Amino acid sequence: MPVTSLLAQAGPSLDPVSDLNQLTAYPFMVNALEAGTIVAVMAGLIGWFMVLRKQTFAGHTLSLMAFPGATGALLIGLSAAAGYFVFSGLAALLIGASAGGGAHRDRGQESAITGSVQAFGLACGFLFLSLYRGVLANYESLLFGSFLGITRGQVLALAVVAAAALALMALIGRPLLFASLDEGVARARGVPTRALGLAFLVMLGLAVAETAQITGALLVFALLVAPPATAQQITSRVGAGLVLSVLLGVLTAWLGLALAYFYGYPVGFYVTSVAFTMYVLARIARAAADRPTRLRVRAGSAGAGA
Repeated sequence: MPVTSLLAQAGPSLDPVSDLNQLTAYPFMVNALEAGTIVAVMAGLIGWFMVLRKQTFAGHTLSLMAFPGATGALLIGLSAAAGYFVFSGLAALLIGASAGGGAHRDRGQESAITGSVQAFGLACGFLFLSLYRGVLANYESLLFGSFLGITRGQVLALAVVAAAALALMALIGRPLLFASLDEGVARARGVPTRALGLAFLVMLGLAVAETAQITGALLVFALLVAPPATAQQITSRVGAGLVLSVLLGVLTAWLGLALAYFYGYPVGFYVTSVAFTMYVLARIARAAADRPTRLRVRAGSAGAGA
């Protein structure tokens, strides 16, 4: 019986040091933890801006491009990971170029274009799948994620892509924040909002392609949305929110991978469950913290009416 199966039956111990030693005893888990950390950092930073800019639908569409990307890449003899990046990047360029920017940006039009790209991408995926004559092995991993097959080469590739995307984010972060908070004023001040929006969508596509390799195409939002949304529930400060988004993402990735390692169920399920639980707890805490303020406002309104 494989070691992972035995550990899945035994479960974690009450000694966190011993559990950590078990997690890092095998190269495949070291690769998974390193890849999860890289993905969580990139997804936490870019996802924070995505939530702020209300472009989660675009992120969802780009995540689904992993399906046509993987099947198309396999059809022509490339790796599925290459297809992730190519299709997500092309879809991001198409959405960004078609939706416009600045004063010409229409969120309704952007949603319509995004939905059209999503439908066309899925149709292409089914076409590629029907043309592919081989056996599409491990399709569950494509949809729901896996940590068993992450190689050292994939970890290095993820690190290179993440470093490039984060370097670009460092260059455009301040004007992007300005444009995200008040696009009209930013454009009036000479900020190139259209170019910034397009660059951000490309970075979002890269983040989605990276995250899909850990969580799968259907569970990308576990790392891309939930940790940033949780951070924004906890604090409205930009710097603190970005740092907290990254920390929550890394914690989610490590906990999800550890639970999948010890209990043997899909990593995407655990990552999603941990991320969702954190978000719910943050919403409850935020509601409890805001309750006294709401009560004072109601009391003041009632007193003024009397």
